[in-house]
Amino acid sequence: MEKYSQFRDRASGIAPFLPIVGQTPTISVLFHTFLFVVRFPLLISACLFYFCILQWLPIGSLGTKISLWTILGIPGIWWVDLQIEGVKKGSLAKHVQTRLPGPGTVIASSFTSPIDVVYLAAIFNPVFTTSYPGTRKVKQVSLLQAIIHAFDSPEPTPPHSSKADLIDISTLIKRNPARCVVVFPECTTTNGKGILELSPSLCSATPSTKIFPINLRYEPADVTTPIPGSYARFIWNLLSKPSHFIRVRIAESVSQEVLQTCRPRQADVSDATLNHEQQK
Repeated sequence: MEKYSQFRDRASGIAPFLPIVGQTPTISVLFHTFLFVVRFPLLISACLFYFCILQWLPIGSLGTKISLWTILGIPGIWWVDLQIEGVKKGSLAKHVQTRLPGPGTVIASSFTSPIDVVYLAAIFNPVFTTSYPGTRKVKQVSLLQAIIHAFDSPEPTPPHSSKADLIDISTLIKRNPARCVVVFPECTTTNGKGILELSPSLCSATPSTKIFPINLRYEPADVTTPIPGSYARFIWNLLSKPSHFIRVRIAESVSQEVLQTCRPRQADVSDATLNHEQQK
């Protein structure tokens, strides 16, 4: 894993905490301003209507998906390129149970933007968590709290008031058997150009629990929020562009049980060496 100092890794030159600046031609400033003025009240109204009213009503999974996709559609997030490792295009229906996250599984997602949270909620209806660098336990958070967390400053340790709310992933799965659990193991947002040292929170899952690594990238990439508190910049970049494109990559699931099986046991290695010496 890369270690970063002064916002840039000296060896690779990667700067995961610097915002990506998009280029807006001067001639199109009026057009982008028009889009922002039209979309801003629509997005605010849709968010307030969902988070203040709809999420407390029994609208079901379909109603939740429609509401969240409406929120994503207002700023022009229509195109999603979804690729699943080991699955050919057109054959996804044959592998839904094994290649996609489902109840009792864990999603280890990249964390670059609040859009990550809304997209994952619209597709998988998961339980969201926040991770911390020094503990295997996580804190369960709501959808709105997970969105706000994308703008928060990194927290090296859990707040003192939240320590009582920390929980193991295995226990969280038992409490929510019909849903999957989303973990952001990098603990904070980046611009997507580097991978931070991961939290040990994934180790609190049971050895047999399937963990699906998921990576989300955006075009234009200026909707990432590596700088804490960058609400205004994010809203402008989100609403002033005609459309946004998401690339989603879902890797094959892994588990601690599989990893331990793949590691050669020390005894086997010693026996093989002994047998080889006896043959000489």
